[in-house]
Amino acid sequence: MISLHGYVGANAELGKPDTGGQVVYVLELAERFSRLGKRVDLVTRQFEDQPEYDVVDENYSVWRIPFGGKKFIRKEDMHDHLKKFVTNTLAAIKKERKKYDVVYTHYWDAGWAGQKIAEELGISHVHTPHSLGWWKQHSMGSDMDEKEMEKTYRFKERIRKEYFVYQMCNYVIATTLPQVDLLTKQYDVLPKNCGMIPPGIDENRFFPVPSKENDKIRAKYDIQPTDILALGRMAHNKGYDLLFQALPTVFELCPEARLVAAIGGDQSEQDNQGIAKLKKMAEELGVADKISWKNYIADEDLANVYRSANIFVMPSRYEPFGMVAIEAMACGTPTIITVHGGLCDLIDFGNQGLFADPHRPKEFGAMMAMPLLYPKLRNELSVEGARFARRNFGWTGIAKRMLEVFRSSINQRTMESNIY
Repeated sequence: MISLHGYVGANAELGKPDTGGQVVYVLELAERFSRLGKRVDLVTRQFEDQPEYDVVDENYSVWRIPFGGKKFIRKEDMHDHLKKFVTNTLAAIKKERKKYDVVYTHYWDAGWAGQKIAEELGISHVHTPHSLGWWKQHSMGSDMDEKEMEKTYRFKERIRKEYFVYQMCNYVIATTLPQVDLLTKQYDVLPKNCGMIPPGIDENRFFPVPSKENDKIRAKYDIQPTDILALGRMAHNKGYDLLFQALPTVFELCPEARLVAAIGGDQSEQDNQGIAKLKKMAEELGVADKISWKNYIADEDLANVYRSANIFVMPSRYEPFGMVAIEAMACGTPTIITVHGGLCDLIDFGNQGLFADPHRPKEFGAMMAMPLLYPKLRNELSVEGARFARRNFGWTGIAKRMLEVFRSSINQRTMESNIY
């Protein structure tokens, strides 16, 4: 497995730059592959003062390959260093005399490098995009100047590399059905060479608890029974500004409600600037006194914070999937999600969850108010949402489905090799 950007490790530093849902995804899958008896090297970049190996168990290690110097490199700038990663990784594999059956890569940076490595090793390559450059570029619309957008995100380079990866790898595993549609229409991927397997959740961490127990949890985290929770990285696509614009509608309908904003995490200058803009917006909207700020939620507290809130909200401008929403649902917290992503296509509206367009503040605000106004609806969303999340997104079941794709891909490559 290859996942290059961010802080990947056995104990991931979630909330740091480029270190979020994708890192959780690869770590969970690697652990489940190991439990199912497969030997796994999760290969990533070595930088700062990180060790070469994190040995997780006898089957599974995080293996760091140095390239690009000692400093953090944001994912948009990985273009400049991928050739060195390929060279260094192939040399390390030869030195260590490692043998692999399949390369499984994540995001375009690892995908481009992984395709080169798979070709050199003569083995199968399976890829998960996590997000698509074409979609991200078009979803951002007119929010940013075109030249500034290209300078910041380097979409032309990214989309060119994505096209190469999706055409050349043996199989693309998308995380949503809209991604599959875009792969075939915008990247010319043959339908037989791509499919959808959703992300998973840790069933042992994310589950509902009795209401009396939840009362004690709320007291610990200073969260009230009528609070709305928003949680995630401080990033433009997460749509927190859109959420704030919807708050006056919520508070008009439910004066007792508050927003618990667990936004950001690494205390970087970018995070601090983003939060400062949101606080200024809250003042201008007259809702500043109805917001409780929580900068960083430790991983061990995450499930309890989900459980504590009355509802969870995901207002993203675009969201390839939305792991945080599934985690919240699994904890029994009713969830309101964006329509701009794949998850809304999977849930039964009004039964397992609610969705709305965050670009329409009154619509989104009204939808957030519904579970607060109608306890019977809230209880149904809580129970059915948790059932939906656990039945469909447990990591062990997801890992077994992945292994079937790997077996098919390996068999197909073996057949092609025998022909030639």
